[in-house]
Amino acid sequence: MSKYNKFKKNPTLLEQFRSFYFQNNPKDLEQAIEYFAVFGGMSWDIDMQMPLSKLIESKVLNNYRYIHADITQITESDKHSHALLTGIAMGDRRTHSALKRARISRNDGEYAMENLFDRGFLEAEYSLETPPNEEDRVDEKLNFTKPFMRFWFSFISPFFKSIRDGDYKEAEDRFANREQEFSELVFMKLAQEVIKNSFKDDPIIEIGSYWDRNTEIDILAKTKSGKVVAGITKYSNSKAKKTELTKLKEQCVLAELRPDICVVISKSGFTNELKTLKGAEVKLLALKNFKSLVEDLSERDFMECEGKRY
Repeated sequence: MSKYNKFKKNPTLLEQFRSFYFQNNPKDLEQAIEYFAVFGGMSWDIDMQMPLSKLIESKVLNNYRYIHADITQITESDKHSHALLTGIAMGDRRTHSALKRARISRNDGEYAMENLFDRGFLEAEYSLETPPNEEDRVDEKLNFTKPFMRFWFSFISPFFKSIRDGDYKEAEDRFANREQEFSELVFMKLAQEVIKNSFKDDPIIEIGSYWDRNTEIDILAKTKSGKVVAGITKYSNSKAKKTELTKLKEQCVLAELRPDICVVISKSGFTNELKTLKGAEVKLLALKNFKSLVEDLSERDFMECEGKRY
């Protein structure tokens, strides 16, 4: 067991999503994912009638000094921690690349990581399967326990000087250019939960992602009967094409994995060509399937705000 697993358990992403959905009653699942990717985990009341960019300005940018003060209480204003968190938020989440982006040594990074795990800021994620060749083994990935903190260290913290002076342009432009890309990670993580709900007859007993030096697979899972499930997610305004399935199969070949079932999860549906391939070995999951994540919501799902609401 990794040293990173010894710390207290944080609410899961699904628990946070269900709480957010119950509290804010979004108009649809796409809006829920987009707004949750920014404000998830904070239990703030969100005006879902307001455009996301305006919400960010009113709730975050205008309250920068107060939120910054609260976050630095947790991080103890440690410069290595802040550099590391920005490195994780802006990169591929692998420890090595986060340290490289942060420009800090492995020793300083390890110390900062220990503190951030201890304070419930981060969690470690490991490739579900061991790479076929030892030399292809790579670092674990580092996940923020709350989506909002990933947003903060992606778009707010790097521009603190201009934001502090009342100039929001840099931060707003960066978010506008990366908004869809930014939501992809939350979509992929929630898609893992959707897959769990879609295999009732042969339940998923293990699920995660796979990565090595040569390839990555968004979703890799094993069922109770021993079947291997591989998935690819497409968070885009265009329909998923047959090429997505082809790409997934190529990724599996590079990882020397032979999936029994391939799953394509798409925000915007599928082309007719891809639909014709649907069957026992190819499953297609659309945004409507995410509805299974927020069924039977009640007061019990709501998590109270632990700090200021802003």
